[in-house]
Amino acid sequence: MAIYLDSAATTRPSAACIAAMTDAMQNHFGNPSSLHSVGLDAQLTMDHARKQIAAALGCTPDALIFTSGATESNHLAIRGAAAAYGRRKRRVITTAVEHACVRGAFDLLAAEGYEVIRIAPNANGRFDPAEFAAAADDNTCLISMMLVNNETGAVLPVAETFAQIKRAHPEIITHTDAVQGFLKLPFTPEKLHADLLTVSGHKVHAAKGIGALYRKRGIRLIPLLKGGEQEGSVRPGTESVPLIAGFGAAAEELQGTLQERAEKVSGLRSRLIRLLSEMDDVTVNSPADGSPYILSFSVRGLRSETMLHFLSERGISVSSGSACSKGKQSGVLQAFGVKSSLADSTLRVSFCAENQPEDTDALAEALREAQARLVHKRR
Repeated sequence: MAIYLDSAATTRPSAACIAAMTDAMQNHFGNPSSLHSVGLDAQLTMDHARKQIAAALGCTPDALIFTSGATESNHLAIRGAAAAYGRRKRRVITTAVEHACVRGAFDLLAAEGYEVIRIAPNANGRFDPAEFAAAADDNTCLISMMLVNNETGAVLPVAETFAQIKRAHPEIITHTDAVQGFLKLPFTPEKLHADLLTVSGHKVHAAKGIGALYRKRGIRLIPLLKGGEQEGSVRPGTESVPLIAGFGAAAEELQGTLQERAEKVSGLRSRLIRLLSEMDDVTVNSPADGSPYILSFSVRGLRSETMLHFLSERGISVSSGSACSKGKQSGVLQAFGVKSSLADSTLRVSFCAENQPEDTDALAEALREAQARLVHKRR
């Protein structure tokens, strides 16, 4: 039976999600912008899902903007805020370990003449909020810091950093990519001091192709696209009611089990760390206090690509890092202090509540087999 340990890449849609999507497609198929009763029915279905997601996030429903996913949400937040507030303030701040879509958004700002400050972790792999506060000045319009790193599971000090920024420069717009933290760690946008916050459906047992951007009341965004007046005239285009309905159902289902699920996956993570500690030439890259859902480790002498194929042949699915990097090194591990030789031998295991202790045991056994067969073969 296949063992799936790559939930940071995507999760299996839940039964509740599939049921809500099916119901929306069959019974609420209208265009939510249409003024007739069928369109109103679709609008009400979407409104219900918006309330479900808002309740899980801890915000008001009108603060949510539906998008096609995290990439669009992050670009809308970063580029949309820069366009709204960066006409005279041309400095923007971010970290050196962001997801590829955030890095790409800042690359585009740099090409437009913005001064992009990318702050790396210190020698201990930590971020100092004071360093971000020191980088902010009267010429800064935006800071973006992810909540949970998608490759190592490191939890970044978003609340502390944004609080310091806001105390000194309350006009600076704060954004966090919370995709790997939503419904996994306890937080609200308000407690993070976030003006903008990104979440994604397919990381929380909803379908691919749906995400949302939280926008604090009063924050302006310049749309990336020109078109209709959907989503408060910020994100034009007919909303996908089935995807939104599925996202809402999945979020509601997970909302009440955050602590229970965290405890379960913490046990799985600890179990795997113990099994890895019994093996030679294995280095854990994730911090001890990182997200319980993600564990990065390196197997010295075995390339990631080789290991992925070896494990896949045994029905075990893991990754070498971000799925969006297609197996290529993103530079994030090196920014966290992982040597290039180990980065090329890294695997990322990411859990969900569906995983069982037997999954970690099977992975460890397969790793031992790989070391015995492949390292010996190379020698």
